[in-house]
Amino acid sequence: MRAATAVADTEGLGAVSMQRVADELTSTKMALYRYVPGKAELVALMIDRALGEPPVLAPGGWRERLREWAMRMFTGFRAHRWLVEATVGPRVLGPCEIGWLESALLALEDTGLDGGERMDAVALVAGHVRLMAQQGTTERPERDAAALMAGVLREHGERFPAVCSAMASAAEGGAQDQGLEFGIERILDGLALLIHRRTE
Repeated sequence: MRAATAVADTEGLGAVSMQRVADELTSTKMALYRYVPGKAELVALMIDRALGEPPVLAPGGWRERLREWAMRMFTGFRAHRWLVEATVGPRVLGPCEIGWLESALLALEDTGLDGGERMDAVALVAGHVRLMAQQGTTERPERDAAALMAGVLREHGERFPAVCSAMASAAEGGAQDQGLEFGIERILDGLALLIHRRTE
């Protein structure tokens, strides 16, 4: 899977095919099919390789553990940009990816939430992580977006007073590029309220 992952890392998931991987291995496509039934299984193996073994979360409360899980997942998505595209929709799942789900669910095990709520909570956190990884193609997405809008805002700023005010305030207060942490904390705040209701 090293060859397939390398292709995806450098050229994107669209460049990965059974034939391309066979070529990288100086083998034939038919020979590759002896080890992998098809592209869906190939991508599942690539995801498992890229994500790696699920994290062993540090001892602590559910909130700290789920936050750590989210940040580790974000690191993986940033290291392998194609993971955002590869991990969407119904598909074959590998043991490492299922292990990541297991790790997050264990963090919520003693919260009083039922199984469906725990699954939905993990999906909500993972969705935010995916969104931020997708948007964050640079190290400073909000600053870069501001730079791209600067010309329009200079000429037409009167049409977008809320945008101008918010961006100026964020820049002055050093609050740019904090969308990942802000979103995770607000999701955790909401879960904390629900958990409190369940344990009252």
